[in-house]
Parts: sequence; C-alpha cells; structure tokens
Amino acid sequence: MEGPITDLTHIKPAALAFGQPRAQGRALIRAKARDGQSVLSDLKTSGCLKTLFPRGERDRLTGVFLNTAGGITGGDSLHFHATARDGARLCLTTQAAERIYRAQPGEIGHVENHLTIETGARLDWLPQETILFDHGALDRTLSVDMAADACFLAVESLILGRSAMGETLTQTHLTDRIRIRRGGHLVFADTLRLTTQTLPRLTAPAMLGDNRALASVLFVAPNADAHLSALRDLMPATGGVSLIRPGVLFARLLAIDSFALRQSLIPVLTHLNGANLPRTWMI
Repeated sequence: MEGPITDLTHIKPAALAFGQPRAQGRALIRAKARDGQSVLSDLKTSGCLKTLFPRGERDRLTGVFLNTAGGITGGDSLHFHATARDGARLCLTTQAAERIYRAQPGEIGHVENHLTIETGARLDWLPQETILFDHGALDRTLSVDMAADACFLAVESLILGRSAMGETLTQTHLTDRIRIRRGGHLVFADTLRLTTQTLPRLTAPAMLGDNRALASVLFVAPNADAHLSALRDLMPATGGVSLIRPGVLFARLLAIDSFALRQSLIPVLTHLNGANLPRTWMI
C-alpha cells in the first residue's frame, strides 16, 4: 500500500484523471390491440432515452423517441426494446436525425435495438437519418423476431458528413448489423462496416462514387411480393430493389446528400407505409 499523501507533489497524474461523462439510455415500449385500435401497453424509459406519443392514425400507435444527450459519442450506450403484440400496429420514428460525434481514441458508442412482432401484428421502424461526423465511432445492432404472418417495414439512412457544411470524413468506425428472424428462421442478415482504411475506396464507381448519403429499406410481409413492381417504378437511377426471397423486399438507395436522398426515399416509404409518414419526417 502506498503511503499517505502529505504533499501535492505526491499526487500522480493518473490520480487526477477522470473518465469522460457518458450517456446511458434504455427504453421499452409495448403496443396492444384494443377495440380496433393500437394502444400503449407498457412503457419504461431511463437515462437519455425518452419517448413521445403524438396523435396520429387511429389504426396504429406512433412513438417518437429522442436522445436527450443530443447525439452519440464514444462510450455511450443505448438500448431500445419494442413489441407489437398480437394484432397491434406500432410505428416508431425519431424526433430528428441522430448525430454520431467525434469519439475519443479507442472508445465506441453502442446502440442495440430489439424488436418483437407477434401474430398478426405490424411494426414500422422509421428513424430519421444517422449523420456520421469525422472521427465518429459506432457499433449498432437491429434485431427483429417476428411471427410468420407479421409485417415489418424498416429504413436505415446514413449520411457521411454534412455536405452543406463542407464536412468530409478522414477517420471513422462504423459497424451496422441487421438480423431478421421470421417464424424462428433467419430470413435477412446484413452488415455494413466502414473504417478509416476503407474511406478512400468509397469514391470508386462500384461503391458510392460522388454520393455521400445512402439508405436501406426492408419490407418483410406475406404480401411483400406484390409491391415489387411499384417500388421499381419509384427507384431513382442510383437505387435498386429486389425480392431476395418470398416475402422479403430489400432496396438500397444512394444520393449526393440527405436532401436528395429524402426526395427519393419518402415516396418509397409512403407507399409501403400505406399512409403519410410521421410528421417529424415532414419538418
């Protein structure tokens, strides 16, 4: 054991070091069907994750979640769990785009999203864009367990620096995983990895070219096949959609910036949503 400190010169530099404050957040939402409507069944939130429920379409419950920390940086940890119970419809979105700010060396932000969709239920996962800032670091997972007859619509949009601000990425770390299980079987798996070493390759024609915004759209439903033709008509020249297996539609769109991406993305999501998108998408 070290002796007592009797003079300020005895204090080692390490003893003066304090860890950076880190955002922690958890949220749990469950929706149930009641009298022909979808209503809130359970709600628990803690830390920096909050959820609002504005008035909207009567056939669905719309939840708007927000991160009061203002963004995500290295060491942050967010966990989100949502369930659409039998026959319910739950639509989830964000108040604004999520920002992945500069992280300290060796530190990574973590986001885990877990969704459950029960028999005859539907869940629409419609967060706004994720903006990746220079030196940002994020590991994110979206895991979905759905019944064989359930419906699931999801979009994930990524902006590689704000072009209007002249931002470019020189260092980054991003791992984005999506796993979908329907009736207990894995029907979709996608992993996007972006590192400092891969950044110079993004300008290749087979990669992003001049584009700095991209989005993935996934629609898993018994009638997903019927939407293929309509979605192909809505695709821009820098987008494509495929029926990768029965009941699973997947589209990927590229754009020069977030504004151009939304111009192409909103008609696609509106078609699959069967109604106007949540009002936060229109602000």
